[in-house]
Formats: sequence, C-alpha cells, structure tokens
Amino acid sequence: DDELLAKAADGTLSGDDVLRSQVERMLNSPKARRFTKNFVGQWLDLRKIDATIPDPVLFPDFDQLLLWSMPMETELFFEEVLRNDLSVLNFVDSDWSMLNKRLCIHYGVPCPSDSTASGFQRVSLPADSHRGGVMTQASVLKVTADGTRTSPVLRGVWVLNRILGTPPSPPPPDIPVIEPDIRGATTIRQQLDRHRNTPACATCHNDIDPPGFALESFDPIGNWRTFYRVTTRTAAGAVDLPYGSGRPVFRGPDVELGGQTPAGQAFSDIDDYKSLVLQDKDQIIRNLVAKMTVYATGADIQFADREVIEQIVGRLRNGHPGLRSLIHEVVQSRMFRNK
Repeated sequence: DDELLAKAADGTLSGDDVLRSQVERMLNSPKARRFTKNFVGQWLDLRKIDATIPDPVLFPDFDQLLLWSMPMETELFFEEVLRNDLSVLNFVDSDWSMLNKRLCIHYGVPCPSDSTASGFQRVSLPADSHRGGVMTQASVLKVTADGTRTSPVLRGVWVLNRILGTPPSPPPPDIPVIEPDIRGATTIRQQLDRHRNTPACATCHNDIDPPGFALESFDPIGNWRTFYRVTTRTAAGAVDLPYGSGRPVFRGPDVELGGQTPAGQAFSDIDDYKSLVLQDKDQIIRNLVAKMTVYATGADIQFADREVIEQIVGRLRNGHPGLRSLIHEVVQSRMFRNK
C-alpha cells in the first residue's frame, strides 16, 4: 500500500523497528485474512477440501454445513494462535479449538449455551475428546482421505510433510498400489502388514505408518470411530448415528489401535502419539519456520538458509515459540530481506 511504498522509497523500511511495526500493522489489518487463507491452504492442504465428496451411503451424517465448517475451524484456529502469539506447539496439541454448533455435535463436544450453526467461538475441549491441534481437525482428516476410505499411508506422509518436516523418500516405481478391500473383510492394517514385507517398502513405512495408524481412529469426515463402516449388513448389525439423515450404517471390522515409532516408542492412540511428537519441540518449530520462509520468499530452503533457521529455532526455544514471534523472526532474517 502507499505507506509501505513510501517507506521503501525513502529507505526507512529496512530498519529493524520500522520493519517490525509494519509487520504488526499488516497482521492487524483485515487484509491479513488473505494471509491466513493462503498460508493455511498451502501448509495444510486445505485447498483440496472440495476434492472429494464422501460416499452418502457410508456417511449420511455429512452435509454442506459440515463441509463449510471444516476449513473455517482450521483458519480461525490459526488466527487465534496468530492474534494472541500463542505457542506454535498448539498446532500439534491444544485443549481448545474454534467451533460452531455443527462441529461440537460432530466431535461429541458439549456445545456452549450460546452456540449457533454458523457462529464460531473458542471452546474448551474435554480431556477425553481426542481432539486438539490441527491433525485431528475434520478439515485435515477429510483432505487426507478419499471420501470412502482412509489410508495410513496418505495420512502418515501428510504428517511427516506438514507437521514434522521429515518427508519420506518417494516409493520405488515398481511397487504396486495397495488395492482396498471394498467388502470390508480385512482392515487396512492387515493389508499394510503384507505390503511391508517387501524389503523396498519396509524402510519408508517404518516412518510413514506410525502417524497414519495413530489417525486411523478417525474416519474420512473426521468422526472418531471404533469400527469401519461398510455398505452391506454384517453379523455385527447396523448402528444409528447421532446426526444425519436418519439412515443407519453397517458395522465392519474394529479399528486396530496403537503402534510404535521408529525409535521403538509405543503409543495406544492419537493422544499418546501427539505426546511423543511434542518430545521434540525444536523439530515442530523448525518445520514451521521453514514452511513460513518458503511461503514468505516464494523460494525453497537453500543450504545457506539452514544456519539462519537454526538460529531462529534457538531464539524461539529460549524465548517464546509464538506464531507472531516466529513471523517477525522470519521477516527480520536475511533469508527474507535478501531473496
């Protein structure tokens, strides 16, 4: 805008204090909504939210209000962390989220008395909700599924890329894709166990599968589940849903819980897994610094940038790893100023 152009023209924009004040001014502007939507869309793949439509037979509890609410929760969550300079570790786990009445019902979370279908507010999460952070938000759970089934591989790769910043190597070209069992007779974990017996697959799957298994208790629209839904009646019978068209769903195999990290740390569910991830806080910070730098500069991280990133991680670790503080660190760095 005119103010930025004027300060650039007179040479004052590059001053540390001026740069900081201008970043604050921009983050406080209503125009910052575009930053939220674009960065969150890029970082968490929310641009793919409409890529699939859930099977209406398997998921009669999915509707357009839920679809609209999903990315809104994640974007408003990001804005709440940004506005209040909350720790970026909230993106891994938190005891709150930004919910409307529809999402409260979807998550099985008690709705505040003044909740409305379209009105979002900060809501405290019960300790047994299995929610908190972005990995367990319905938007992320939807974009990491195909509308009918979930894949620990897709979700595991997403976690490694988006949250941990440790992307796996691409698969060998001659490895066949896992064909889903559409009858629901075997679970995805049973199919993966056979797939992992291939030596070329085992190394990568040791990293990919644990976060995928941790998220397997969530279905393609973000419901917490203890069993897989199938399209035909089974001996286990039908189950009525608390929300939706009134059509029941049929109960398939139980979801198999737990797993083990490559370091040999066992976990029983997503809550345990998030606790293990948070043991390496530096990596969470490092990943988000890198993601923000790529977004801010439009360029990949170069070898020379790694030292600067480590310096930023150190300052945030020893101070306060707030999202707003992280953005200031990136803007003040030579990576941003010189690219």
